[in-house]
Amino acid sequence: MRFVLDPEMTPELFEQLLLCWTEVTNADGAVGFVPPVTPDVIRPTAEKAFARTRSASGPGAPDSLLAGFGDDGEVAAWLILADNDSRLRAHWRWVLRVMVHPKHQGKGYGRALLSAADDAARSLGLEALQLTCRGGTGVDAFYASAGYREVGRVPRSIRLAPGDERDEIYMLRWL
Repeated sequence: MRFVLDPEMTPELFEQLLLCWTEVTNADGAVGFVPPVTPDVIRPTAEKAFARTRSASGPGAPDSLLAGFGDDGEVAAWLILADNDSRLRAHWRWVLRVMVHPKHQGKGYGRALLSAADDAARSLGLEALQLTCRGGTGVDAFYASAGYREVGRVPRSIRLAPGDERDEIYMLRWL
């Protein structure tokens, strides 16, 4: 897999990222939506998220898109390194929307994506990465195996449906 930090946001790239997001969601990925979804449901959120990236808005934008491309040249994995909008916290970024296309699950792409995020963060002069994940999915164990440690938890803060509340888990990795 080839990783690119802040690739140019072409219409084709946007649609590939959107399709990946849709397919990850529909495969029960915890990336901000509950399945089933269509690209049109995710599109407004995607437009806002990508508008903050250097890929879409240029070098002055606060966030960075990290995209992983498979051998076929298509998006296989991606995430956003998001600025926290605080001068006092300028030494770290949020890791948002971590996803690997379902057809690439189990190939080590998730671990490779996180490693590439570490490299990208270091290249940006950062010292730490922080993320949140949805409790009850087991993904926190994956992040822990990649060097993140749980630093907090907000019980029942994510409501998937009435009566189905999940903890939001805060995790941190010092680089």
